[in-house]
Amino acid sequence: MDPIRNPYVPGAGASPPELAGRHELFTQAGIVLQRALVGKSARSFIATGLRGVGKTVVLGRVQQLAESAGYLTCFVEAHEDKSLGQLLAPPFRKMMLDLDRLGAVTAQVKRGLRVLKSFAGGLRIHHPLGLMIELDVDPERGTADSGDLESDLPDMVSALGQAAKSRRTGVAIFIDEIQYLSQKDMGALIMAMHRVMREGLPVVLAGAGLPHVVALTGQSKSYAERLFAFPELGPLSDEESADALRTPAEREGVNFTKEAVAEVLRITQGYPYFLQEWAYHAWNVAHGETILAGDIQVATEVSLTSLDAGFFRMRYERLTPRERLYCQAMAELGPGAHRSGEIAAQMGSRTQAVAPLRNALIRKGMIYSPAHGDIAFTVPLFENYLHRIKAMGSDPADAED
Repeated sequence: MDPIRNPYVPGAGASPPELAGRHELFTQAGIVLQRALVGKSARSFIATGLRGVGKTVVLGRVQQLAESAGYLTCFVEAHEDKSLGQLLAPPFRKMMLDLDRLGAVTAQVKRGLRVLKSFAGGLRIHHPLGLMIELDVDPERGTADSGDLESDLPDMVSALGQAAKSRRTGVAIFIDEIQYLSQKDMGALIMAMHRVMREGLPVVLAGAGLPHVVALTGQSKSYAERLFAFPELGPLSDEESADALRTPAEREGVNFTKEAVAEVLRITQGYPYFLQEWAYHAWNVAHGETILAGDIQVATEVSLTSLDAGFFRMRYERLTPRERLYCQAMAELGPGAHRSGEIAAQMGSRTQAVAPLRNALIRKGMIYSPAHGDIAFTVPLFENYLHRIKAMGSDPADAED
């Protein structure tokens, strides 16, 4: 069929034409945004889930909701090699300047700009060459300028919230890959949101991260579980998956047979990223206005080639040879979670000896612990990829440190 008419959008963070299975989360997010604007207590949220469940897409849609409600927003992605302060200072500057342009200058906006100048100065204590924030104001001495993010970020976010409130608007902060924040940065973020909640300011945080982010927030500050909601994003149900496949096609006058839908669901297990990948290629290989089970078989070859060259390979190549051995041992044990001791035994080693590998893989976001002592991949179907490259003679166990 005509590839230009193809409605499906494979790729990280790309918003699908039919965002199935997430409507309840969007309803709750809308309530949080409206409550915060009128000064009522509103729990921010951090969505959790494996790779490929659409966390980034969900954040993007909630950002649209916030902007439609009149919020000023910023969207950042956490990095292992960049501090939270460095990530937030530039968008905070933009939001403060936007507030300054909205009308007659208020005392709160003036103070917010001064606090931002102080905040940037405090960040330069630790990052003298990595941050430049130009503001034609004097700093607010003694506020947000200590260089300690756990002290400075609450002051900064509070000043931003007060400035937004004076303009009768709100601020929504979106942080993707939030599990990459250091424990200290996570603690500072939690303290900042605790502060604005106590003060009744219109500031909302929406984050997204891998499943172990819930434990990370609790390790940083014990009250995090009372401050945030942690909606879990999993694979779609069969009905939701079928909707994600059929609805966009039907808008173009195209249908999937029941057998074709069943085959896509069997292979993809309902993960949104994979649903888009298979549907996209099935559309392109189909010869008529009906997508058949045979088209799915052809699309599977194309999809796996694409995923193996990009989605899976990109993550695999970040691993050291020893980390690849650990992942290969997990794959040989089969799908699902496995005990740390079982993985070590599969490697012919002891649990304590391979613990550094496990910890490194958790830090890299490749594996997580769904329960004490259990380990699972954060990337769905990754064990199948490892089986494929081993079958082709590219066995990661052949490489040693």
